[in-house]
Amino acid sequence: MLKDLLLQFFLSVLPVFAFLLWHDKERGWSGFKLFITATSGISMVLCLLTTASVNEYEIDFRVVPYLIGSLYGGYRALAALTVLYAGLRLTTVDYLEEMYGFIVYLTVFLIILLCLIGPFQRAAAAKKEKIGVSIVSALLVLLIGIIYVLMKQADVPWTPDVTLNVLMATIGLLLAVWLSIYILEGVKEKQQLHDKVIHLSASYLNEVEKLQQFIDKAPIAVMMVDRKGYITHVNEESSKLLGLKEHFSSVEELKKQPYREVFQTGEEHAGMPLLDQALNGLPTTTVPQMEEGAMVLYTTVTLRDTYTNNVAGAALIAQDVTELSQLRDELGRMERLSLVGQMAASITHEIRNPMAVIRGFVQLIQERSPQSQHEYFRIIMEELDRANLIISDFLSLAQNRELKMELASIHTTINDLVPLLNADANLRGQTLEVALCKDIPLMKLNDREMKQMLLNIARNGMEAMEEKGVLRIKTDYHDGEISIHISDQGAGIPQDKLKHMFEPFFTTKTRGTGLGLPLCLSIAERHGGRIDVQTAEGEGTTFIVTFNITEESAGHSNP
Repeated sequence: MLKDLLLQFFLSVLPVFAFLLWHDKERGWSGFKLFITATSGISMVLCLLTTASVNEYEIDFRVVPYLIGSLYGGYRALAALTVLYAGLRLTTVDYLEEMYGFIVYLTVFLIILLCLIGPFQRAAAAKKEKIGVSIVSALLVLLIGIIYVLMKQADVPWTPDVTLNVLMATIGLLLAVWLSIYILEGVKEKQQLHDKVIHLSASYLNEVEKLQQFIDKAPIAVMMVDRKGYITHVNEESSKLLGLKEHFSSVEELKKQPYREVFQTGEEHAGMPLLDQALNGLPTTTVPQMEEGAMVLYTTVTLRDTYTNNVAGAALIAQDVTELSQLRDELGRMERLSLVGQMAASITHEIRNPMAVIRGFVQLIQERSPQSQHEYFRIIMEELDRANLIISDFLSLAQNRELKMELASIHTTINDLVPLLNADANLRGQTLEVALCKDIPLMKLNDREMKQMLLNIARNGMEAMEEKGVLRIKTDYHDGEISIHISDQGAGIPQDKLKHMFEPFFTTKTRGTGLGLPLCLSIAERHGGRIDVQTAEGEGTTFIVTFNITEESAGHSNP
């Protein structure tokens, strides 16, 4: 009997061992349900062929593959295996009472499986084992009860041998079910771990690849060495900043080389002692170094093992900060100039008061002086007026006061200036032509400053022309931009002087201050505009003042 039960046990767990042979980590669980259903059916047939008997009552382990195939295969597997299970069992029924007992047993079995397949497939591994053992335990109680009733009806005594055989069969069934679920869940857990490792490996490789791309494309030199001082990574920028030997034609050739043998200057290279310190576990060090007029910032970092905290290597990072250093120096210079400008603005404001007193006394002395000396007094007062004009322009340029802007038309400002400009043009024997476009939008402007800017540019144009010259002023509106074109027919501006036009105190006039155009540019920028210059020697110059008009300030006015 024991031999038969052992054979039944091994046949009942056949689907599980067949799955172990069939399973492939790369395939995963694809096709598992079909495979477990088919092998469970084969196992049921083999169990039937090796059925054991207890007092003429058949005991086999068909219930194990039936249960395992249904729980893991789902409802379709349950339907197929139920038909097979019923067909195999009915062929061995000898009398009516035994058939009734089987029908009761199968009905209870089906109800339990229908209720527990869903929860079983959603449960954790440990809970699945409990569910499977609980189902078998309930069925065994029912089966033993049926056998006991049938033996009573047939007046067959329940002997110790029967009890022992039933007990052995019960233990075998419980063990077969538990072992099957345990093995399948173990395989499933390993598959999940395998998938997780694959996913983590892919993520890790992806992050490494992104980091590699960042290092290779970053505008800094990066050299990494291992604990023994051999180069493990170096990017293209390193060959430019670190001064590596020329016979290394590519960064790949630098890898696996000792870092002491790749620098052109050898031990004198700034990175050598820094790498030595990093490999000795010293803290991160940053050192600036001047090399052929360029400022290079060297930084070394000690790389440590995550778990042991031992030194695993070092990284040398070099960055060209020449431009940054120059910008820092320029910023410092601008701050000092700003301070000087504020002081100068304050001082020049105070100078105007004594100058006004001096001019008043000069006029008084002129009235009491002989006519022959009046020319000298005129020159003195003209120079005082010119000095006062320089101070006014300088104050306008130095002061960064907040402007009061109003929504207005630039055409109104130009029309207000036309009589004054016509008078200036007539005095010079010149002509003024004004062409204003239609439907120009309104813009936010400060009328006083806008007049100052346009008047300054226009008078510059007049001064650049001879008699009979024509000064043209026209406006245009296109793609959200208002532009004012002021063109003269002068000699033009040489290219070497053009780039200095808006620098303070730069002038081509014998009596100019060099503050007019910088003041115009300052006014334009405070209005969110810009000034462009188009010039050709012998053909004249055009100043184009352009303002970008936002939708919030959009309105329309007629010329």
